[in-house]
Formats: sequence, C-alpha cells, structure tokens
Amino acid sequence: MKIFSAEQIYAADKFTIENQQITSDELMERAAVQIFNWIHTRMQGAQVKIHLFCGIGNNGGDGIALARHLFEHGYNFSTYVVNYSKTRSKDFLINLDRLKDRKIWPEFLDSDCKFPEIGKDDIIVDAIFGIGLNRAPDDWVVKLMDHLHKTEAFILSVDIPSGLFTNKIPGDKNAAIKSNFVLSFQAPKLVFFLPETGIYSNQWEILDIGLDPEFLNSTDTEYELIGKNEVLPFYVPREKFSHKGTYGHALIIGGSKGKIGAVQLAARACLNSGSGLVTGYIPECGYVPLQTALPEVMVLTEGEDVISKIEFDIMVNVIGIGIGLGTHETTGKAFGDFLEKNKTPLVIDADGLNILSENKSFLKKLPGQSVLTPHPKELERLVGKWKDDFDKLEKTKAFSKKYDCIIVIKGAHSITIYEDKGYVNTTGNPGMATAGSGDVLTGIITGFMAQGYEPLHATLFGVYLHGRAGDIAVEQTGYQSLTASDIVNGIGMAFIDLFKIPEPPQQAPEEQVEKEG
Repeated sequence: MKIFSAEQIYAADKFTIENQQITSDELMERAAVQIFNWIHTRMQGAQVKIHLFCGIGNNGGDGIALARHLFEHGYNFSTYVVNYSKTRSKDFLINLDRLKDRKIWPEFLDSDCKFPEIGKDDIIVDAIFGIGLNRAPDDWVVKLMDHLHKTEAFILSVDIPSGLFTNKIPGDKNAAIKSNFVLSFQAPKLVFFLPETGIYSNQWEILDIGLDPEFLNSTDTEYELIGKNEVLPFYVPREKFSHKGTYGHALIIGGSKGKIGAVQLAARACLNSGSGLVTGYIPECGYVPLQTALPEVMVLTEGEDVISKIEFDIMVNVIGIGIGLGTHETTGKAFGDFLEKNKTPLVIDADGLNILSENKSFLKKLPGQSVLTPHPKELERLVGKWKDDFDKLEKTKAFSKKYDCIIVIKGAHSITIYEDKGYVNTTGNPGMATAGSGDVLTGIITGFMAQGYEPLHATLFGVYLHGRAGDIAVEQTGYQSLTASDIVNGIGMAFIDLFKIPEPPQQAPEEQVEKEG
C-alpha cells in the first residue's frame, strides 16, 4: 500500500476533480459521508454526546459537513469552530451555509472564550487542522488541545491528528492532538509510524473517499506500507521433487563465550524459515551447546572463547554474521580479513554492525545489497546522529545509496530502506522488545536468502513474517512473557496465516448516507 505525501494527496484531489468532473465541495462531501458512515456503523444512533471541533480550512469543512449528517440522523452533538484565522476555505464556507440553512449555529471559539465542558464518556471529533498545516498552532489553540486531553473523552481525528505536520515533528510536544483513533483519507500518513509522531495516533483506519485510481496507481511514492497482500507475491511454493539442496545452505557466523544462545536462535529461525541446510560457525566453547540444542544444524568451530579467524571450505548461498560475535580486537580483524575476500551475500546484525561502525573502511568491502539490521543505537553509530525521525530516514537513505546496502531500522514499525525507497512494516507488538528478537530476524532473512529470494524481497518478507510470528505467539504468552524462542515457534503458524481467508467485514446499518441531498 502506498503512503502518499501531502503534496501527492493535493495533486490526487485536483486530478480527481478534473478527471471525474466534480466540484471540490462534492469531494469534501464524499469524505464527510464516509466519516459519518463509519460513526453510524458503530454507534447506530446511540445518544452519546458528540463534540465537533472544526477548523476554518478544508479539514474543518469535513467536520462541518459531518455535523449536517449527524443532525439529519438525530444524533446528540455540538459544533465548535476553532477560529484561529480570518481566512476561510471556500468549501468550509459552503458547508457552513448548509448547516445554517438547517438552523444549526456553531459556537465560535477564540483566544478569549471559555472552553466547552465535555464529559469523559462523550466523544470528541477533531477536525481542526489537516495535512496542510505549515506552522505551529497559536498558544490558545494549544491550550484548547490540552483541555480536550484533560476531559479523558474518546478523541476521533479526521485524516490526521490536529497539530501534526506530515514532514516534520511538532516543535512543542503538547501542540498536537493525541488521538484514540484516526480516520485517514485514502492512505495512511508516514507520521503514524515514526516513534516521535506515532505517539499521537493510537489506532487508525483508511477511508476510501474515491480519489481517482488512475492517479493513485500511476504515482510512485517514497514509502510503502508492507502487509500480507504486499508479501504474498514474494512467496515461492515448494516443489514436489525438491530436496534439501534445493533450498540453499546458510552459514551463521557468531557467538562468543556467554553468547552462544544468539547463534542458536538465529540458526533455529533460519531453519524454520525454510533454509535447506544451516551451518553454525562458532568458537569451540559453543560446540556442545549448539550441537545439543539443534541437532539439525551442522557446526564448524574456530578459536576457544571468541572467533579469531573466519575461514571455511564449504559452499554456502548466504552468510548471517554478527549475532553474539563480540567486538574483541582479534574478532574485528578476522571480520575485516573475511570481508576482503568474501563474495557471498551477507546479513549483518549486532556486533557485526558494531565492528563496521568502529572500522568504517570495512563498509566499502561489503557485497552489493548486503542486509544490515540495526537497532536505533547501532544505526546511529553507522550513519551519525540525527535531529529527528525524518532526518534519520534521510541519513539512512544516503548511507544505503553510498554503500549499496539494505537497512532495516528496527522498531515498533520496522522500516526497510533501500536507496531512496522506504518500506514500513505492519506486524509486530511491544512484547517483541526482548532479548534475542533481533537474532531471530537475522535468521529469518538469512533463511529466505538461502532459498534464492532477492535480498530486498527476503528482507521485506522476513521482517513481516518475524512480526507476524510474534503477533501469533503473544496471543498465548502476553507481552511481558514473550521470548525470542516463542517467536521462532510462531514462524510456522505465520506461514500458515499467509493463506488464511479473512473474515467478512461487520454488517453496516441499512440506513447510510450516500451524498448531499
């Protein structure tokens, strides 16, 4: 699913209006109808008090149009215009006149007024600012936002939480609405998925407002959202007359005294994701534990407590390296010497990344499209400090282009970067913030690459499946008790889940609005 920029959404609006020969207020009506139908489906006429806070631009126009539909269906509501400017959009004024024609008079709020009383069991609809916000809200509007938060009422935002920009973080963390739910028009916004801005939207859902599919399908975007529908085309089914050699040989290099478990987790995940053969390359201290824990995995050893040389005479398709490796001086030298002569595709994690960050000259020795899977601190060591999440993404893109590598920025919504393109993952949960979870991800991606998946497809599929395995496992464990081993155990069910047919959507009430009468 594409994630459009604000500029692309405005262009889509314009294209839709011209191509479908409609007016801009008719497009606004589509949006208002979709919002109303979403509310009506869930409330079915319940007389909970709804408070509509509308700005004076097009986002406010959506809210004003929504008020008309609430009125015509007998809902209990109040409408407030947040009067932060003397400038009004044309479509806002059109819908304000329609509301007045029905003898509904909104209350205008300004810097001198007393804010309305709202019960904690009421519902707030936030339609103050949209995606066009280009400056920080006035101080009195920030105070209004604080007032809304203190009511503890459920907050439903229209398109985007008011106060959020689409391309930068708020200067004042309190100058944006913290929404319980966001109804995003046509596509999600990138800010829903970044740590510094995702905190303003607890949940979101897309409303199709009929933007022209010709524009949407033909427009390339900087970011895409990756879910089941996006990874299913990557899946390669197994052939009846295949054998273990058909699905590749993966080598997992890592481990040091006290950290052999990392290799065990990665090797298990590599097997469970489909690699035909897996070999572990570890120091001697890990031989018995690894052979005992994973009889399916072959083992090569070098060194006693740490790896001081990386040499082997087996043929492998991909190498996962760095998990539990340690950063001992001899290990770092061994890694550099290995990179000097290696041509095999790499997946690099953990101490492999730390060694790279301490020896930046090694980066030029990486094979093309190597996969790097850093957590935020490891990423910072590689690309340098950033001022905010948007700067982090730009620095990561520049790094990816410079060294021709694929980078997974691990987090609540892991983002895969390759050159100028970003892919936002949709699976995973807070329980996966646990020791060894990253080792499992390294193993899964390595397993896919062993089977012949292209590095980018292996990474996107691997990140998705890793998160889905965690989502399945957490249903049995809860967040606090989820372990990396549980995630490995969930990989099989995650594969099965790929082909489950979703349940039909909830039946909506018969009476719904279709257009402005």
